[in-house]
Amino acid sequence: MARIGNSELDVFPLSLGGNTFGRNADEAQSFAVLDAYAAGGGNFVDSADLYGNGGGSETIIGKWLDSRGRRDDIVVATKVGGHADFKGLKPDTIRGGAEASLRRLGADHIDLYYTHFDDPEVPVEEIVTALDGLVKEGKVRVIGASNISPERLAASLDFSEREGLARYEIVQPHYNLVEREQYEGPLADLVAARGLSSAPYFGLALGFLTGKYRPGGPAVDSTRADRAAVYLTQERGPKVLDALDKIAAAHGAEVASVALAWLAAQPTVVAPIASARTVEQVPALLASVELKLTDEELAALTAASA
Repeated sequence: MARIGNSELDVFPLSLGGNTFGRNADEAQSFAVLDAYAAGGGNFVDSADLYGNGGGSETIIGKWLDSRGRRDDIVVATKVGGHADFKGLKPDTIRGGAEASLRRLGADHIDLYYTHFDDPEVPVEEIVTALDGLVKEGKVRVIGASNISPERLAASLDFSEREGLARYEIVQPHYNLVEREQYEGPLADLVAARGLSSAPYFGLALGFLTGKYRPGGPAVDSTRADRAAVYLTQERGPKVLDALDKIAAAHGAEVASVALAWLAAQPTVVAPIASARTVEQVPALLASVELKLTDEELAALTAASA
């Protein structure tokens, strides 16, 4: 297990994304995926109030937790700011979104609550104060921020520390082998300097880093196919696939496992997030946790993705 920031949350070093639940995986499929993940030792499930067509993901996760008796040992993360009824980060929106998420989850608290998208029109002081109120009431244990700039993150942390309020302990950036620029640099440096953790989303780049997208290869049946295939048109994409293929072959591992293992080895990363639509996709995700790449292999992947 790995510790999130300076919190008391210990999580499995691979987070299961819940964005497929209630969207392209029905309740039975979602339960099967969650069962497989938990059976492999996983305890960190990531959702949001907009996943599953506006809350379906949270509802499914809540039902699964109850049916399996896993309320006390699964860390559930969800987010506010994207739901059609709770857009933005005004204090009343944050509170209303949290209450709605708690109802869908059937829970009395949220383990990790992220702001999903920053709202530059709202001062960070108002956002942090609203989140701190939820923490003080016991409705949220730990707070985090997704899709936030270094400047807004620094201002938020400064305010929290100055006023003695709950602070962000984790960020959720868009980060993987073919998307490095948004996180590496000022944001990652700030996260490291202030003792935060990161849990990157799109850990497999919309499925591209599973290796199923190939130059001249067959069409892929996925709602994300058009976006993922774009990486084939970029110089970095085929180079990364080539490096992944060689390392995967050396370990007898799947390409997806190698891609996630590289991500997990990066500074500040506590748990990459990856989702699965079917049970058959789960083993490759879990295998990434046990896969230990050599320094040379990590360097080769980093160079290919430069």
